[in-house]
Amino acid sequence: MISVSNSLSFLRIPLAFLFISENVTVRLIAVLLAMVTDSIDGYIARKNHSVSRFGAFLDPVADKFFVYFALLVLFLEGKLGIFQMIAMISRDIVIFSYGILMIVTGKARSIVFRSIRAGKVATALQFCVLIGLIYQVTFSWATFAVFIAVGVLAFFELFNPQKHLIFHD
Repeated sequence: MISVSNSLSFLRIPLAFLFISENVTVRLIAVLLAMVTDSIDGYIARKNHSVSRFGAFLDPVADKFFVYFALLVLFLEGKLGIFQMIAMISRDIVIFSYGILMIVTGKARSIVFRSIRAGKVATALQFCVLIGLIYQVTFSWATFAVFIAVGVLAFFELFNPQKHLIFHD
């Protein structure tokens, strides 16, 4: 379904390719636009009554594509270590593992796409750290420990005993 909100979500995919440029301003604009589109796409979908299962799928996929692409570029440039990169996506590793578990146990059809606080926090932190890395800010191990803590929180939110849920940011 093509809607304004889905178009805003989809826009994050080509924005990721702006990270190929080594220009700090171009990268900053890419991150800021990704943050804005991520902040308003869901709101617009709800306001326009255009919420869809496709949109609930597209939003987190576009976020992850943008973040993963930017992280890969920064890793290849030597501005980010492998541990730091893994820590930054630890929430996603938990969600992916949960999805595999649901498939293996035959419960994949019971998955409902919803957002959780851990997802929102992780995505906001990822964008903030990306901005810092663009400006060559050095982050302590504690910053990356926060990402791991958010991944642990996502784990506990996923295993809600009331129903099987897979969450997006």
